[in-house]
Amino acid sequence: MNLQSDDFELFGLERSFAQDRAVLDSRWKDLQRQAHPDKFAAQGAAAQRVAMQWSVRINEAYQRLKDPHKRAAYLCELHGAPVNAENNTAMPTWFLMQQMAWREELEAAVSVEDLQKIGLQVNKSGCETLLKTEQLLDFAHDFQGAVAQVRALMFIERFSRDVDARLEQLEN
Repeated sequence: MNLQSDDFELFGLERSFAQDRAVLDSRWKDLQRQAHPDKFAAQGAAAQRVAMQWSVRINEAYQRLKDPHKRAAYLCELHGAPVNAENNTAMPTWFLMQQMAWREELEAAVSVEDLQKIGLQVNKSGCETLLKTEQLLDFAHDFQGAVAQVRALMFIERFSRDVDARLEQLEN
């Protein structure tokens, strides 16, 4: 293992958005077995510390690779197009209008059925945005274009959590 490897290299995976979760999980388990600190007990404390650092590095990479949103943002960053979500929230007008409409629907929702309907719309939009993201990353290699999709996914994910919170309030 090379500490300078990106997450995909570390896991022996193709640098692409589309990933097989079973392969990713299997590779994570293999890497964790290789780097487990207990395997280095006979080599002393220094070797165990290094193994622990590797274990942390493997876990961090796994967390990034298993989450489609994080994986997409990471791919953009690897190709020189960082998402910078914390200081760049610019979105297309149509998307902002959609967000406003969803917020209004959420405020007006009075029943579980209303919230479930909104949730279905948001999930559908999230799936469509993920597909667009995959197309941009894996086929068009338009990493800058994918940045806008990743930011959209972040908005959609946040709004989905808001819908779930309201749903939980109504159900309790």
